[in-house]
Amino acid sequence: MGLSPSIILIIVAVYFGILMLISYLTSRDSSNASFFIGKRESPWYLVAFGMIGATLSGVTFISVPGWVESSQFSYMQMVFGYLVGYAIIATVLMPMYYKLRLTSIYGYLEQRFGFYSYKSGSAYFLISRVIGASFRLYLVAIVFQTFVMNSFGIPFWLTVLITIILIWIYTFRGGIKTIVWTDALQTSCMLIAVVLTIWSISTQMGFGMAELVDTIKESDYSQMFYFEGGWSDPSNFFKKFVAGVFIALTMTGLDQDMMQKNLSCQNIEEAQKNMLWFSFVLVVVKFLFLCLGALLFIYAAKIGIDTPTRLVGGEVKAATDLLYPTIAIEHLSPVVGVIFVLGLIAAAYSSADSALTALTTAFCIDFLNAEKSTIPDHQKKKQRLLVHVGFSVLLFIVILIFWSINDDAVIKKIFDVASYTYGPLLGLFAFGFLTSRLVKDRFVPWVCILSPILTYLVSTYSEVLLWGYKFGFELLLVNGLFTFLGMLLLSKTEYE
Repeated sequence: MGLSPSIILIIVAVYFGILMLISYLTSRDSSNASFFIGKRESPWYLVAFGMIGATLSGVTFISVPGWVESSQFSYMQMVFGYLVGYAIIATVLMPMYYKLRLTSIYGYLEQRFGFYSYKSGSAYFLISRVIGASFRLYLVAIVFQTFVMNSFGIPFWLTVLITIILIWIYTFRGGIKTIVWTDALQTSCMLIAVVLTIWSISTQMGFGMAELVDTIKESDYSQMFYFEGGWSDPSNFFKKFVAGVFIALTMTGLDQDMMQKNLSCQNIEEAQKNMLWFSFVLVVVKFLFLCLGALLFIYAAKIGIDTPTRLVGGEVKAATDLLYPTIAIEHLSPVVGVIFVLGLIAAAYSSADSALTALTTAFCIDFLNAEKSTIPDHQKKKQRLLVHVGFSVLLFIVILIFWSINDDAVIKKIFDVASYTYGPLLGLFAFGFLTSRLVKDRFVPWVCILSPILTYLVSTYSEVLLWGYKFGFELLLVNGLFTFLGMLLLSKTEYE
């Protein structure tokens, strides 16, 4: 059993051929309006389905099943919090975005506070997305390099370069109009891969549906709710639930990448319908990934597969994120291996391609004033093309930096830095929506710089300062609170 590297390479080539065909069919109109928001003609159900894949990304596809070993099903506590966050997005944020007819959502900050707040918000998005997209693509590229490219003697840098060139080719003309269709294809591949892997492992272990459910339920991996540990427990239900609410709010509702798809719907009603269906389906999908994770570890223990390892800083450490690809490619049927490879590619590119489009959109709208500029349309298109190339090169460089570091712990810290940059966005938007006060706009960038620094200090010394309390994902809320308080100090009423 198992797939040869040559077969995997052929699968990748065919898959990209399909993406190129979709790009050709959807990008005949390559205007800026089509690239940025698809002329607001995207079907809501297509956007909703495609957003599942964009939200999951390669991190979910290969890492979430591996998390089950250490944190069981506690991740679902955060996912339930997502539902509240998505409801707020649909009922509060999206109506405002549509009312203002925004292409870049950070245009709200300019209208509410002024020039410097606007630029600060967009800049933080650009930093977050460059680091986040590079990290996700890096994780999947490592897997692809390990199981395919090493066999052909192809260096890692060339693997990454080819990957980014292919993404650039199928997105540079159509932009978001292409992305909503490719995301739908990529979501399909991911979901089919997960369901087929669960079915294949269940069949090999002789489980029917009832036995499968009972096995996962009775395993050591199935605990979902944690109430006993108190606030010092990083898996505490209330901590994770509240963190889930604010993660959804910031990383979806205040993220140009995710909201750009919603803004491409025909009207606010369709966009809200999209968000509603997307949020409930996502809960089911996340649960499926955790079930897969439990089943992978149960299967590995039964047939004697050791958890894969990798060398980190001269030390051999467990690499649970490689368990899924190891089992799918080397121990299950070739059909499952083929579908897994398609799912893996889809996971990588569903986040990377939309991130590249969103980065291009935000920079063109927020820093080059593409909507307000009076230069001819053909010059605007050329400008957009150069920005698209520039961000492609930047993603390539950042991924190579991750690769040169070759230390998972350090790379994870860099990714955590990207999560810190969403805190100021939360604070900026919260202050705008929850108060009617004005601010001294020119000082806002300093608040946005100081807030993550203070958050880092609080996180570092929290166990000493807060009687053993250890922060987790809720640091996002702390970061946003610091920004909010800073804005409050700079604020005045309309009449002052």
